[in-house]
Amino acid sequence: MLELRPNCECCDCDLPPESTLAMICSFECTFCHSCATTRLAGRCPNCKGELVRRPVRPVDKLINNPAATKRVVSPC
Repeated sequence: MLELRPNCECCDCDLPPESTLAMICSFECTFCHSCATTRLAGRCPNCKGELVRRPVRPVDKLINNPAATKRVVSPC
């Protein structure tokens, strides 16, 4: 199950679970759309994998499967 990390690892902007602007790699590194497309050119700086849009978890599923709360920041 995806962690749904709460922020962009590059600029630390908030990315709530319902955000359609969150991008992830296969290791779940999380970035905002702006950083992913401009600073990172669609590639994760950690694993060099492709960054794709993170799916949105339905609200009713967040009750038993909440999003992560730990923020990860690694300035790009």
